[in-house]
Parts: sequence; C-alpha cells; structure tokens
Amino acid sequence: MPYFASPADGAQLHHVDYGPADGPVAVFVNSAYLGTEMWEFQMLPLAAEGYRCVGLDRRGHGRSEDVWNGFDLDTLADDLYGLLDHLDLRAVTMIGHSVGSAEIVRCLTRHGSGRVARVALVAGITPGVVRTPDNPDGWDPAVMRAGNAAFLRDRAAFFNDPDALSGFFALDRPGNEVSPAYVRHLSDRCLVSTARASSAVQETIVTLDVAPELAKLEVPLLVVHGTHDVSAPLETTGRRAAALAPDATLKVYENAGHGLFVTHAGQLTADLREFMAG
Repeated sequence: MPYFASPADGAQLHHVDYGPADGPVAVFVNSAYLGTEMWEFQMLPLAAEGYRCVGLDRRGHGRSEDVWNGFDLDTLADDLYGLLDHLDLRAVTMIGHSVGSAEIVRCLTRHGSGRVARVALVAGITPGVVRTPDNPDGWDPAVMRAGNAAFLRDRAAFFNDPDALSGFFALDRPGNEVSPAYVRHLSDRCLVSTARASSAVQETIVTLDVAPELAKLEVPLLVVHGTHDVSAPLETTGRRAAALAPDATLKVYENAGHGLFVTHAGQLTADLREFMAG
C-alpha cells in the first residue's frame, strides 16, 4: 500500500511511485494545499522516459491522514526524510515547489545529504517571504496573519477568487494559457487539504527563514523562478536563494508566475531532465 508512518508521530502519509523501480529517482514535494497531482506534467513524461518519480502528500493534504499537529517545518522535513528512508531511495533529485522548497532545505540540514544528489527549487518561497533584517522587502508578518484569518473565514472563496487565480498563473502575461477547466480543477484540489492543514502551513510560512541553511547546502541547486511570481517574488526568493547557496544555478522564466509548473510545463520538464542528467 502507498502509505507509511511518519517517523515523527506515526501519521499515515500517502505517496505515489511512478516509473521503473531501478530508474534515476526524482522526489517531488508539493506546494501548500496541493497533493502530488500538481506535478502531472512533469512526473508522467519523466516516468515514461525511465525516471522513478516519487511524490509525497504532505500531512493533511491529498490522501494523507488528517491530523492536528506536525505542521512545523522540522516535522514536515522529518516526514519527507521518512519517505526517503521508507523506500530506501538514494542518489535522489529532490524537486520542491513553493513551501516544498523549504521542506527540502530543512530536510537536508536536519538529516544530511547522504541520500540526495541534487535539489531543484521551483517557484520556491525560500529563503522566506516574511520581512526580516536580511529581507527588508519581505511581507509584514502582521499583514500575513490577517490574511490567514480571512482565509479561515471562507476557504472556498479564497481558492476561487478570480484575481488570485489569474495572478497565480500570471494569465495576463503573453503565452500563459490555462483552460478555465484546469484552473477550476486546481482550485478544487486545494480544498482537499484540510482547514487545519491549510491554516497551519500558512502560519509556518509567516515565521519561515532558511537563509542560513541555504548557505550550508552541499549539493548542486537549480533555482527556477518566474519574473511575474506574485506569491514568491523573484527578487526576495529565487534570486536570494541562488545567491546564498554555494553551488546554485538560477533559471528565470520570462512572464511566468507561481503556477509555472503548468504554464511553462514543457520548459520546466526539459530543465529538470537536463539537471538530473548532469
């Protein structure tokens, strides 16, 4: 069965495992609210080409168990390492989107890089989006918490706000065409994450700052980011992450937003393929 027990507290976590068991391994780590379905345009073609593509549903997301605790970054990182250990994965390429990027960084600094060969951060929020002395252009944490409170009052409205959805995919930019049916599908999938999981992950993001940890990474890092990402602005996340990591390559996608895994799916898949081959 595609479940394993979290090493932190025994929560039952769901994972998918596509492609040949002996293929080069890519582990995909999801955005907040979404499960492994978000990676369909990367996992399916790569698995068909012989890569072993593994994805984890974060606790309270997708088909993983609905729990109250464990949404701090340490526990989420331990869950992720638990997957690597459970499947005995080695020479892994870890690929994280949005908050998934921070889970990967914390996983490496807590558990080391013995199982990991390289890391790709796709529209990541790393090092963090909140205002800090090292990130004066970040967002005000009080404003972020007020937004979280509004979110809890009506999650369905939040996930179906037309302006927010347009901004997520940067639909006003040239070439970013996403069908209304797919936009609706993704917003519906966000509502599968529980109210507790969604709000708890949001609160974790308010305090998230992994800048010192990025500087300690011992593996090659690919940073992929869009010029029009309103959820994780390029200058305060992608560029900072690439500058902090010792062995990083930054690829900037013109006109791409946070949802570049859809709008720039082919380009992202090709860049991941090239990165893994290297």
